[in-house]
Amino acid sequence: MREQEVVLCIEDTTELDFNGQRIEGLGRLSYEAQRGMYVHPTYAVTADRVPLGVLNAWVWAREAKKEKDADEGKPVAEDIETNATKETEAKESIRWIKGYERVAELAKTMSETRLVYVADREGDIMELMVKARDMEHSADWLIRSRHNRVLPTSYEDKLWPTIEAQEPVATIRFTLRSRRKGKGKATRKAREVYQQLFVKRVELRDGGGGIVSTTCIVAKETDPPPGEEAVIWRLLTNRKVNRSPFNGHHEARSIVPVLKLFIKNRLGQAKCVSMVNFTNDRFPPECGPTVHKCG
Repeated sequence: MREQEVVLCIEDTTELDFNGQRIEGLGRLSYEAQRGMYVHPTYAVTADRVPLGVLNAWVWAREAKKEKDADEGKPVAEDIETNATKETEAKESIRWIKGYERVAELAKTMSETRLVYVADREGDIMELMVKARDMEHSADWLIRSRHNRVLPTSYEDKLWPTIEAQEPVATIRFTLRSRRKGKGKATRKAREVYQQLFVKRVELRDGGGGIVSTTCIVAKETDPPPGEEAVIWRLLTNRKVNRSPFNGHHEARSIVPVLKLFIKNRLGQAKCVSMVNFTNDRFPPECGPTVHKCG
């Protein structure tokens, strides 16, 4: 890892289904009748998608449901001193916060390598962003946005509409693969998708009277086929994006490799991703149109 300039530290959760096996310590899975364990690993890859290994893993088994007011089988830490901390530790979502904390601690020992923590929508937790801020963002983070938060400017200002109200900085093209359910017919046909890219730096309330600064990136499909839902991806990151006339082209380009990795590694849907045009007329003429070779 120390030989790399950038390492992506990707987190997600999977189930280990041991149903029907006589193993002690198993818990319920998505369905009450299933038995197994949950594993939440941090998987390190290079920017060229070369695997580097698993950095850590959060493993737990849910308890069986007991009463209506029970804690839904979520793990409870015994050595918690305050009720507030106990509530946080008891939530399964703590795995995302701890995951970032471990990546950030590792980043402090690797001054020549930039670690980027990558998480899905379940990782869109304000406590995680606060933890990153308090650790001075020793590791960068990129998280899919799940919550259309109210902005500090006004209770009428919401995050997603505010970003999409900006001038688009680029257009992205990729091929969305068909989707099948089992061995049946395709439930979604393959198609070319064109998305406009919107970027804005915003401030979010941290829940404690302060703010967290973040860059929100929205990739929104233009003119989806009739009857098809538009493909929209919303991302949050601590990294700043300069939208000036001189730097916009460079910064817009720097976002696309992240989106390419996001599409290919996280969703597995695209076989070709390209930035095809810079649509912001503030960019110099030599900035577009441009088509990148598909990987």
